Amino acid sequence: MKTKAIAIIIGTVVVIVVLIVVNQTIFTVDVTKQVIITQFGEYKRTIDEPGLNFKIPFIQAVHLFEKRVLVSDAPPAEYLTLDKKRLVIDSYTRWRIINPLQFYKTVRNELGALARLDGIVFSELRTELAAHNFREIIGAQREPIMENVAQRAGVIVSEFGIELLDVRVKRADLPQEVQDSVYARMMAERERIAKLYRAEGEEQARIIRAQADKEEVIILADAYKVSKTLRGERGSITNFSILVRTRSIVSRYSLSRV
Repeated sequence: MKTKAIAIIIGTVVVIVVLIVVNQTIFTVDVTKQVIITQFGEYKRTIDEPGLNFKIPFIQAVHLFEKRVLVSDAPPAEYLTLDKKRLVIDSYTRWRIINPLQFYKTVRNELGALARLDGIVFSELRTELAAHNFREIIGAQREPIMENVAQRAGVIVSEFGIELLDVRVKRADLPQEVQDSVYARMMAERERIAKLYRAEGEEQARIIRAQADKEEVIILADAYKVSKTLRGERGSITNFSILVRTRSIVSRYSLSRV
């Protein structure tokens, strides 16, 4: 019974060891990956085809690298243009690993590559933007500017086994304090124009009221003249009637005395 238990334990240990050895010996390379094998830190071979592969267990190490296009999305940074305008650029870089051994020797992994790549792109972008005016950067010249940046940065990062595909701008803005200042000036200008329109409207209203008052005075004066004339005519008619009646009475009196 005791012997059987020992045999089970030994068998279990052997199975575990075999599984570990197999796990350390056999590995699969995905279609999206490329591999270099090192032995005690020294390069042995490169595998860039997908499939099942073998290595010496516990002695050789597998280093996986992406075949796919990678994106470096650097944080926005501030740059100075040729005409001394400050500009905040939010850019990203597309790149891929074309020489995994060179990549491993120079930057080791993707984190190391990103640190170097972002610094190089920032430096080249700063140099290029300093040679152009603000309007060129935000206008039609942006495309060739970014192509120049990608070309120069690509030459440098090729030493790391990297192919730089392109550098793109997601957003180009003025610094926040400059935006606030521009916004304040715009609001002040709009307020000035609004005040001008209000003043012109008030002046026009004053002119209209003055014209209306003038016309009212003229109309009232004309009405008064007409009224006065009418009152004069009524008075003349009344006096004429009195005169006629008086003369009639006098005539009748004179006839009665004859």
